[in-house]
Amino acid sequence: MASTFSLDLSPPVNRQMGTTLDRDYFRKTITVLAARFPAKSVGAAKLADELKQSVLDLPKIPSVKPDPTSADCRLIRLCKEEHIPEAAMGYLKRHSEGLTEYNLQLGYDHWNLDEILQAILPEELCAGAPVGFSSTGHIAHVNLSDEYLPYKHLIGELILDKNRRLKTVVNKLNQIHDQFRFFAMELIAGEDNYVVEHHESDCAFTFDFTRVYWNSRLHTEHKRMIDMFKPEDVIVDVMAGVGPFAVPAGRRGCAVLANDLNPESHKYLQHNITANKAEAFVRPFCEDGRTFIPRSIQLLMDDPMAGYQGPPISKARERRDRERGIAKPSTPPAPPRKRVSHFLMNLPDSAITFVDAYRGILAQSGEIGEEYEGHLPMVHCYCFTREAEPDAAAADIRQRVEEVLGDKLEEDVSFHHVRAVAPNKEMYCISFRLPHKVAYARI
Repeated sequence: MASTFSLDLSPPVNRQMGTTLDRDYFRKTITVLAARFPAKSVGAAKLADELKQSVLDLPKIPSVKPDPTSADCRLIRLCKEEHIPEAAMGYLKRHSEGLTEYNLQLGYDHWNLDEILQAILPEELCAGAPVGFSSTGHIAHVNLSDEYLPYKHLIGELILDKNRRLKTVVNKLNQIHDQFRFFAMELIAGEDNYVVEHHESDCAFTFDFTRVYWNSRLHTEHKRMIDMFKPEDVIVDVMAGVGPFAVPAGRRGCAVLANDLNPESHKYLQHNITANKAEAFVRPFCEDGRTFIPRSIQLLMDDPMAGYQGPPISKARERRDRERGIAKPSTPPAPPRKRVSHFLMNLPDSAITFVDAYRGILAQSGEIGEEYEGHLPMVHCYCFTREAEPDAAAADIRQRVEEVLGDKLEEDVSFHHVRAVAPNKEMYCISFRLPHKVAYARI
């Protein structure tokens, strides 16, 4: 294994830098030993067993450099002479053209975000330095606690410098839009541009990050739920946002009624449906979720979605079949889809308060009741709980759902832990089959 031995590779410390980043301050020279080899033999020397313990392995710095004194030679950086084993010294005497000192020049680009922060923040702030952030498209978003706010612009600059694909850094504030649940935020570095294109689940999503709710940490949960759906299913996404569930589900062939009350979310939902060529499978709505839940049942009865015809045949496959004289198979049209398979409620702060809207949704007419007999939909409801233990969390969530629903849950009930949001705040998804007596309740 190559070695760094006891070299001090840390950046120079300047705790009086304040809130203005001085990139030129970060320069450091480290003198090491180097062995001179002919260019044609440097590859073999680098791999030689005798030298493996002596070659310096430094991050971001190649161990072989051109020899400034000879165009035909290369330098391999080594550890201090007193640390070179006898076998390595023997190899160097036989194969190298001598040893020389080499000055390593380290600069600002050599050190990462955490290393720079550790060198310039006051010592009492180093332990909790905010090096973590989430990214959405070209935007990085951080949640800075009060003690780091004086350094917010410096931190923002560092994030941009160390992550070249990012263009904007924002700090989320402790203000949440009461109705539409998106965060207030302030620009701390980079471009004043908040319309992003974010890629997930083989789809491209465009939206204004300051006007809609989006959480990049939920991509695994989006995939888990989408993988649960069958292509022939009908999904009602009650709080669809800009479409992280609805659009990929539609791309799979699912029929989706996607609704969101936020006009900005609805605008970008429409755009994302079209941009991802899901218009045939996803219908957008902009209504209150409480009224949309029962209305979606009637919408499907009045205007069913086209039946699922199976995965499309690729253009390459069509071309090969034509060349071979194979006729395109004729399949009878699939029956239209007019029965909801799944309701999805992704508004964890308040979705449970909406579940009473399911009471009586299948008692609207005889035709509706007959269509769903034996095929009651699943409901997937996201929520928060203060309970840390899984059993206690499940009991808490179930009790709250049943209280609002007005009846006990009966079958197909499961709880999935999504993530820890904050200390003593866990996010879960409860999935349950809509109880028959709830669905057909006379109200």
